[in-house]
Amino acid sequence: MVPALRYIRGACGPALGGFPGGFSSAGRPAPGRSWPLCQGGRPASTRSFDVVVIGGGIVGLASARALILRHPALSIGVLEKEKDLAIHQTGHNSGVIHSGIYYKPESLKAKLCVQGAALIYEYCKQKGISYKQCGKLIVAVEQEEIPRLQALYERGRQNGVQGLRLIQQEDIKKKEPYCRGLMAIDCPYTGIVDYRQVALSFAKDFQEAGGFVLTNFEVKDIELAKESPSRSKDGMKYPIVIRNTKGEEVQCQYVVTCAGLYSDRISELSGCNPDPQIVPFRGDYLILKPEKCYLVKGNIYPVPDSRFPFLGVHFTPRMDGSIWLGPNAVLAFKREGYRPFDFSARDIMDVIIKRGPAGVRAQALDRDGNLIEDFVFDGGVGDIGNRILHVRNAPSPAATSSLAISGMIADEVQQRFKL
Repeated sequence: MVPALRYIRGACGPALGGFPGGFSSAGRPAPGRSWPLCQGGRPASTRSFDVVVIGGGIVGLASARALILRHPALSIGVLEKEKDLAIHQTGHNSGVIHSGIYYKPESLKAKLCVQGAALIYEYCKQKGISYKQCGKLIVAVEQEEIPRLQALYERGRQNGVQGLRLIQQEDIKKKEPYCRGLMAIDCPYTGIVDYRQVALSFAKDFQEAGGFVLTNFEVKDIELAKESPSRSKDGMKYPIVIRNTKGEEVQCQYVVTCAGLYSDRISELSGCNPDPQIVPFRGDYLILKPEKCYLVKGNIYPVPDSRFPFLGVHFTPRMDGSIWLGPNAVLAFKREGYRPFDFSARDIMDVIIKRGPAGVRAQALDRDGNLIEDFVFDGGVGDIGNRILHVRNAPSPAATSSLAISGMIADEVQQRFKL
């Protein structure tokens, strides 16, 4: 169950001013509008926090929410480099609530996905967020795929996925009249949701509990506060200085980084290990014509090929009623390269100089070019490293797992920093 939500009523009021350079607090604007300034229970001039979370995607916002609900007396801020929240990986995914069938038993991915799916469904019910538990078929179309399908079914059962059953051709047609296959796994617990809407709801919870979101804050430096008469008091209480590309800064005691595509670079900025490195791959989708959407009722996936670390091209219904087909996986020449010809020289050079397997989606690699399959969380050493927790690799199903991940991060922060 989701922990009881804690609110400070009336925490968000009319705009009274702002941080120099366009800092804003969390809220929930209408589409296309900037985030309004909300008091969040603290003076608008405050630039020091007990804990700062870097990254305003779904994992960062869920983690900030978990921390402030657990530690309401702490001052907590979220730093986001864009003017809006949750617009990159959170806002560019298929929207599937994964069941946890695919992942290695006892892995963090498996445990957090199964737990996270239950939490996401419960949270959406509590908040009135629309979702559809439309189910999924994983379909074998060749005889040689059937042993892999059966092994996947057993893996799902080991992971505790609810309601799984193996079905034959007749039952496939009953569930998906226009789908043909020899055998399939019926996974009724799979669903769909708009994850950006979920992430913005996390931000609203966080703000109403007294938290701050500072947008347009692209982190450039993370360093120890320099001793001087004017800042010695803050420097002792808030020893870490985080500076953005405009020269503005905040101070804090502890840092949690949830920087997604930039997790390796943020770690390096803090003096911690740059490995694992993030390699960006772009996934493209096709959209069925509206008059053809009747052909697909739920998610339809192929049997995954163990030679490749992705699930294959699949049909996915969307909350708006459209049907997506995809994704492929092609090397992106820019970390936020959503268009085919987006290019960044630095991003592509970071990839070219590393050895890695071909034909994979966005994924973290270790220094030998091996895929990092599971979630990775680490810290560092020294005066800064001892005060930082990095979320280094949170690939799919991170959105599904976000509430479960946030609970684990809150536990780790509490233990590591003695909150």
